[in-house]
Amino acid sequence: MDHAPSLSETLERIDALIKQQDLKRSDLLNPKNLAAMTALPESTVRALLRAKTPPNDTVNERVRARIKALSDAHLVRSGKPMSDLVGRISGQLGVSGVWARQVCSGDKVPSVELLHGLVEFFQVQGGEAFFTAPAPDALNRALLDILARHQQEPERSETVPNPPDPLAPVQKAFDDVRSIALRQARELPPERWNVLNATLTALLRLDESEGDQ
Repeated sequence: MDHAPSLSETLERIDALIKQQDLKRSDLLNPKNLAAMTALPESTVRALLRAKTPPNDTVNERVRARIKALSDAHLVRSGKPMSDLVGRISGQLGVSGVWARQVCSGDKVPSVELLHGLVEFFQVQGGEAFFTAPAPDALNRALLDILARHQQEPERSETVPNPPDPLAPVQKAFDDVRSIALRQARELPPERWNVLNATLTALLRLDESEGDQ
């Protein structure tokens, strides 16, 4: 099983990638964007990027905070009221509206089964660990995705196929016929060679005469 790099190792690899591809650090390590990707507080992301220790929290605190972050972001994107989000979660997960509102507000911790339903509803990557992983692990997962995506882009740009030569099939067919004819000619008896030689000589003279016209 491959060893997953630590957050510090991933940051070192990203720094090397930035220098190698002449990228902007702010494009890959934007705290606001990373906070949105991980549902972590932006202050926590900034602390981790500076190799500082984030505030201690429990698993329940992580789950509540990250569900609330996703809910708040969903409301901003959709421009709809909390009642709309509550109704959708209630219908999809088969829970009461009161429960759904308490979870979205960060006041209640869902069970493992319902947490799985929230993974599908918000379409987050990493399964339940998206909500339960410690902040360094959550940020590291997002950074590894970014690293993999940028490492693949140069490979695709360097392997651009050459445009096909429209004359290649014709030339290949001509070469194949010529090679077959030469192999067969080696096996001809002397009298057939004389006939072939006379024919080729006549053709060459014909080409020369046409070229002089």
